[in-house]
Amino acid sequence: MVNPMLAGVDEVGRGPLAGPVVAAAVILPEDFPRGILRDSKKLSAQQREFLSQKIWAEAMAIGIGRVEPEEIDKINILQASLKAMAMAIRDLKLQPQHIKIDGLYIPKGDFQAQQIEAIVRGDSSVPEISAASIVAKVLRDQEMKAMDVRYPGYGFAQHNGYPTALHLEALKRLGPCVIHRKTFGPVRVSAF
Repeated sequence: MVNPMLAGVDEVGRGPLAGPVVAAAVILPEDFPRGILRDSKKLSAQQREFLSQKIWAEAMAIGIGRVEPEEIDKINILQASLKAMAMAIRDLKLQPQHIKIDGLYIPKGDFQAQQIEAIVRGDSSVPEISAASIVAKVLRDQEMKAMDVRYPGYGFAQHNGYPTALHLEALKRLGPCVIHRKTFGPVRVSAF
């Protein structure tokens, strides 16, 4: 039997040179078709969009957390990812009995769950973590498309801030913009 008070938690945006880290925590109802969920990286953009809408429509609770580039530069990307996940858990409108987190580390916080567990590659093995991965990825990708309009020339809509050849060339040509992570090597190098 599925535990209806299990929250899956995941984040996206550790690897990009620009934009926030976004995390989601998701509690699915018992009758949600978990077999359709996958790690967001293994889905097409169209599949992610469809599943994200279904998750938002049917989830018992969704929490979102985010850490902006300036704070990522201050506390480092690992701490920023853990902070975003803790924020997502605290943003849930229901108190989960169990929390399963993608990765090696459990974020700090008094979450009052009976069990908290970090699972390496949990986004591929735990449907609730897959759901969180999908929700976070779609939110962040939508935001990076908006940033592409706000900060033209970097190609954020194409690469979502990841260090592609297009992005690195734009950094050399334009220098970093407000949403770049200034402590990340390629951004730091392009600033000089």
